Amino acid sequence: MRDFKELNVWKDSHELCLLIYSKTNQFPDTEKFGITSQIRRASASVPTNISEGCGRDSNKEFARFLRIASGSISEVEYLVILSKDLNYLQEGEKEELLSRVIMVRKMLYKLIKAVV
Repeated sequence: MRDFKELNVWKDSHELCLLIYSKTNQFPDTEKFGITSQIRRASASVPTNISEGCGRDSNKEFARFLRIASGSISEVEYLVILSKDLNYLQEGEKEELLSRVIMVRKMLYKLIKAVV
């Protein structure tokens, strides 16, 4: 069994999740059950699936949860773009979030390749 808290990809995805929560505090109240909820769930899904995968018995199962996390990070990417296009985020905020999204995606890809 792996300790997820020692994985850099978990640490970085957790930090991204915290940042998403912070940035979405400024979103309109009308989005509380829309984009705000969806981007928060998607961003939380990344470290959550990494954590759950670490508790699995095999590399195959671990990789499956990493792939789910990879899908969630792609969802976060789109929702960041949408949030900027709806003027909920400034350009600099979007770029900061997207650079972190890309970093996490690359780390997930490398980790998946290492465990399969």
